[in-house]
Amino acid sequence: MEQVFNEIVHIMRNDYAGCYDKIGCDRPDEYIHEIRRLQAEQLLTDEAVVDLVQDYLMDWNDPHLFFNAIQNKSVKKRHRGFDVRRFEDKLYVTSAQQESQLQKGMYFTSLGGIPVLELKEIHHRYVNERTAEREKWTKILALYDKGEVVTEDGSRQTINLRWFNYPKWIPTYSVQEQTPDTVLFKITDFANPDAIVNLIRNNEQLLSEAKHWIVDVRVNKGGSDSSFFPLLPYLLPPEGTELYDPTEKMLFHNTISNAERAVYEIEQQLTFINDKQSRFSVELFLREWKKHKGKGFVEFDFRELLPENTFVKGFPQPQKVVVLTDYTCASSGDSFIEMCKKSSKVTVIGRPTAGVNDYANLLSQTWNDTFELSYPTSRLSRIDEGRGMTRKGIEPHIYIPWTPEHLRRDVDMEKAFELLRTTMTAI
Repeated sequence: MEQVFNEIVHIMRNDYAGCYDKIGCDRPDEYIHEIRRLQAEQLLTDEAVVDLVQDYLMDWNDPHLFFNAIQNKSVKKRHRGFDVRRFEDKLYVTSAQQESQLQKGMYFTSLGGIPVLELKEIHHRYVNERTAEREKWTKILALYDKGEVVTEDGSRQTINLRWFNYPKWIPTYSVQEQTPDTVLFKITDFANPDAIVNLIRNNEQLLSEAKHWIVDVRVNKGGSDSSFFPLLPYLLPPEGTELYDPTEKMLFHNTISNAERAVYEIEQQLTFINDKQSRFSVELFLREWKKHKGKGFVEFDFRELLPENTFVKGFPQPQKVVVLTDYTCASSGDSFIEMCKKSSKVTVIGRPTAGVNDYANLLSQTWNDTFELSYPTSRLSRIDEGRGMTRKGIEPHIYIPWTPEHLRRDVDMEKAFELLRTTMTAI
């Protein structure tokens, strides 16, 4: 395992897109010492390896870094069967799909007998966010076996926290008519370009006649920016929008290792893509990795993906679009929100996105079909100007702070319809 860890350190210090920005941030010697200790005591399980490497990666301060045991192998990813979000000094249960002891709306006052705000200070590395509504408590929940919970009727009880296997991720790509004038999109990732193309094709008449759209990407796990390109004509106004920003550059760290990993992954991806335009985008990406192999940080040439005139005109319908976002909208979801904010007929509401795209375009390295490291290979030039999005996200036009009221009713959706009613009255 020590050799695997050293390879991880090498990737982070040489192939990771933030390797030069964050020189000296890591402490590999401390983890090597811990690996040797655990090995000597015969305690170096695969679970311990995952915990140790994930802890090492935290020093790089990048939410776009992942290390896991590969699903369905020797270590299964586990969690507590519910999710929480902090509001003031309480952890509110936002979903409990697997844990039958809990219901949405209950809240924890402590874990292991330690009050919530004290837990936040003890485990500050894990909740490294600017606001409570963005904090991630999954790792902290994993450290404690008991929690004091308050039910909706005010009764208190201490429960034993149990383990569950993560359910299989099933993405949603849907469009539904809400009113004669309004349709609702729900898109939970941009990983399947064909699915989004088919969604538009199968609902072409409905979409072309609807005056208003609501697009819900509050949960969006990202994927490929090219997946949302078919939506652009609907989201941009007829008078046009300038999409190209000459001040924004994305530089790819084209080391030999990164190029070889990218070529392999992209060629695998192409076997699952049928849409002609989507294939063209991915093939162009493949060409650039091959062309610049071993040249270090370079800007890829994506001009063929842009129209000759980057001032793009959209369709008359819909007349108004409201996009719902939250901190669980990440990666290509971040990019989608940035694009939406350029359109005069789109209003973005909710909370800032995850903000993981300072360093993006992930590649993976696996070891023995057991462990997998995923790391970014590109960086945005805005970082050098102090305009990075890490721990900030992409801000909406209208900020709606998260409160426990969101667990009783869909506050964001109500605001979306309110904005559309205002638009209809104005017309």
